[in-house]
Amino acid sequence: MQKHLTYAQLVAPGIYCVDTGFVREQFDASYMVIDGDEVAFIDVGTNYSIPRFLTSLDELGLKPQQVKYIVLTHVHLDHAGGAGEMMRVCDQAQLLVHPRGARHMIDPSALRAGAVGVYGEEIVEQSYGQLLPVDASRVIEVGEGHQIHLGSRALHCLDTPGHAKHHIAIWDPISRGVFTGDTFGLSYREFDTEEGAFIMPTTTPIQFDPEALKDSVMRISALNPDCLFPTHFSRINGVERLKGLFLKQLDEIVVLAKQLKNDSNRHTLLKNGMAKIHINHLKTMNCKLTAAEITEFLKIDLELNALGIGHWLDKSSSGLN
Repeated sequence: MQKHLTYAQLVAPGIYCVDTGFVREQFDASYMVIDGDEVAFIDVGTNYSIPRFLTSLDELGLKPQQVKYIVLTHVHLDHAGGAGEMMRVCDQAQLLVHPRGARHMIDPSALRAGAVGVYGEEIVEQSYGQLLPVDASRVIEVGEGHQIHLGSRALHCLDTPGHAKHHIAIWDPISRGVFTGDTFGLSYREFDTEEGAFIMPTTTPIQFDPEALKDSVMRISALNPDCLFPTHFSRINGVERLKGLFLKQLDEIVVLAKQLKNDSNRHTLLKNGMAKIHINHLKTMNCKLTAAEITEFLKIDLELNALGIGHWLDKSSSGLN
C-alpha cells in the first residue's frame, strides 16, 4: 500500500510528482527521482516551494544530503526560482542546467530584474522572493547527449528549444517517460475527460520559436515514450494523441498570429483567438466546462502566451511575408 504523502504523489517507479504550491495547487510540479540512496529533483518551483520538498524527503525517510542533482529544464522562475535556496539546503547537490542558462543561476540578478520589469517588485517578491546565486563550482552545463547517472538509472538529456533557447528535456528509459518542462506544453488535470488529458502549447516571452518547438516535440515523440512528465502538471499518457493535439493548436495559433500581426488591438485579439482555439479542442474532447469557465481558468496563460506571440511577431516580421 502506498504511503500517503502530504505534497508528493508516486507517478512511476522511483518518480514522485511534488506540487510546488506556486500560483495554486496542481499548477506547478517538481519531480523527485529516487534510485538507491540517491535523489534528483527535476525543476524546483520557487523559494517558497522548498519546505514542501523537505517534507517530502522526510516522509520518505530521506535527507537533503542524499540529493545528488538539481536538474533544471530551463531557467524560467516557476521552474528555477528556488534553485539557489534548494542548493543551499542540499549542500551535496550539483546543479545541472543548459549552457545558455548556467550564468543566470550563478548570477540571477538579470533574471530577477527581467521579472521585475514585467511584473513589478512587489509581485516578484511575493511570488519568488530573493534569488540566491549558486557557486559556479557546483554548476554543470548539460546539453544534447549528456547522461545523468543516478543510482542505477541513466537519464538522457535532449536539447529542446522552441519555448526557450535554454531548454532541455530528460528521457528516462526505466519509466519510458520524458520530463518535458514546458516544451511539450501545459496539461492541467482540471481539463481531463474520458478522452484523456488535454494539452496546449505555451508561447510565453521571450524566445518562442514555432518551428524549433515543432522539431523538439517531434524529437520527444520519436522516442516512443509511454508518458510525459510536464512541469504543468504531472504525468500524462497517450503521447501520440497529445502530439497531434499540440501540433494542431500550434499551427492554428501561428495562423491567427500572422493574421493579427499589424492589428492595433493585437494583444486582446490574440488572447480571445487563442481562447477560442483551446475551447474548440476541449469541446471535441467532451469537456463539460463552459467557454467562460475555460477562459477564466486560462486567464494567466492567455495573457503570457499573447505577450510571447507578440514578441515573436515583432522580432521575426521579415520572415512572415
